[in-house]
Amino acid sequence: MTIADIGPQPQSFDLEKATLANDNYRAVAWSGTYLQVTLMSIPPGDDIGLESHPETDQFLRVDGGRGRVQMGSAEDQLDFDQVVEGGWAIMVPAGTWHNVTNTGDEPLRLYAVYAPVHHAANAVQATAEDAERDEQSGADEPPEWSVQPSEHASDEHA
Repeated sequence: MTIADIGPQPQSFDLEKATLANDNYRAVAWSGTYLQVTLMSIPPGDDIGLESHPETDQFLRVDGGRGRVQMGSAEDQLDFDQVVEGGWAIMVPAGTWHNVTNTGDEPLRLYAVYAPVHHAANAVQATAEDAERDEQSGADEPPEWSVQPSEHASDEHA
């Protein structure tokens, strides 16, 4: 199933079906003015990488696989630790250090809702390395129609 990010226009699709069919590390499914939906697939044994988004709240929902989410106020203070699987939701407040690790033997399929918009419209990154490269090069910037905080703090990665 292929989803076209049509920008801040009305959109509807089977989100669970699209999430379970997604084989890319990250694929942006919809970019609005204030929030964004991305599909993710994390290979067995891999993770999203410990990070913090100072001005971005996130909602993640696991639709397939099994994983572990860790969160905390500092990269060396991850006092929230929870096993998650299909049907579980993860809420990440802005500024919270977090990581999601695939602890199963199949891809961990999830979707993320970011507010404000965090990634380039229509971005598709097959691997975490591709996502990191796009972020470092500036190719993964939010679209111009999205509303961003007036003072943009940079994301942090461990």
